Amino acid sequence: MVIDAKMEQALNGQIQAEFESAYLYLSMSAWFEANDLPGCAHWMRKQAGEEQEHAMKLYKYVVSRGGRVTLGAIAAPRCDWKSATEVFEQTLGHEEKVTQLIYALVDAAVEMKDHATREMLGWFVNEQVEEEETATEILTKFRKLGETPISLSMIDQQLAAR
Repeated sequence: MVIDAKMEQALNGQIQAEFESAYLYLSMSAWFEANDLPGCAHWMRKQAGEEQEHAMKLYKYVVSRGGRVTLGAIAAPRCDWKSATEVFEQTLGHEEKVTQLIYALVDAAVEMKDHATREMLGWFVNEQVEEEETATEILTKFRKLGETPISLSMIDQQLAAR
């Protein structure tokens, strides 16, 4: 069965959102590099790669269902923050936004009785639980420990292990 045109368009929108996420996290990585936090930069580069993988998972799914992937322009992401804490505040907020986008896709799949797409999106629902949990844990560390040189070094070393 060929994917419904409305679902194809919605999934193309999510592919766009995943690539935009990758671009944002790469920008965050560059900010961390410029601020002498190579472990945080490494974590964000890994996160950017993961977002690209998410986009490609959706890409392959659309193609496998006989649909066509259409890519749009990606706007320049924010490139400056006042602190590492602010970066992770934006990271958590961004992941919460992506979660809502995934939920809207699930709702559309249920409404359209597109069981195959609903099943595929279950992976993304679970992934978003993990993404929000991880961002919350890191943000909590920054908020509890502050951004003293010692705490920044400790968190940076932990994030380098990813």
